[in-house]
Order: sequence, then structure tokens, then C-alpha cells
Amino acid sequence: VQLQASGGGLVQAGGSLRLSCASSGRTAGNAAMAWFRQVPGKEREFVAAISWSGGDTSYADSVKGRFAISRDLAKNTVSLQMHSLKSEDTAVYYCAEARRLWGGPTTSLDHYTFWGRGTKVTVSS
Repeated sequence: VQLQASGGGLVQAGGSLRLSCASSGRTAGNAAMAWFRQVPGKEREFVAAISWSGGDTSYADSVKGRFAISRDLAKNTVSLQMHSLKSEDTAVYYCAEARRLWGGPTTSLDHYTFWGRGTKVTVSS
């Protein structure tokens, strides 16, 4: 499985940004996908996750109500719509996919086997 993230950039505080991640290489079935983020010197942290079907989602408390994760099963993509961005949202954002099929929106980093390279989001205050 290969993941390619895109959509990062520079945005002013209060603005919006949409990240996308394309998954390829899985021959059959669907798995949970997620977004994590990381700033230098800190551990990678969970942002949002979505179940294999797209019917269930999980969010970190810090982004709840501002971010929305969604997926397009036909296109094998997952998106993260971010609103009301804050300076503390500045980070490199990584999309991830679980190895196990048919799973729920797990928040644990260890659950995800496949990772994209990351896309940088910078929020200026």
C-alpha cells in the first residue's frame, strides 16, 4: 500500500485548508484510515480517523468541531477538511492506513501500518 498526501500549505489563523490522501496498492477490501500530525521535537499525535466504510469517525479533542475526515471508497482517497485553523495546528500531517481490513476508526498510532510522507501545514497568527 502506498499513500500520497497533498494539500498542505500556508494559511492565516482562522482560515481553512483541505488535505487529501490517495491510497493505492491494495488489491481488495478496505481498511481504516487516519490523519496524524507531528511537530519537531514532539511525538506524532492522532488527529482523526475513519472506519473502513466511512460510517464511523474519531477525532482528537483539540480538533473536534473544527476538522472533518471523510473518504471516497470509489477513488480510494481520504480527506481532512480543516476550519478555524490555529497556530497550534501547525505541523506535518501524515495520512495512515491500517493493515487489517474492515476495522473501525482506531486512534492508536500502532494500529496503522502504512504511512504517507506527510504534508506540511503552517498557520500564521
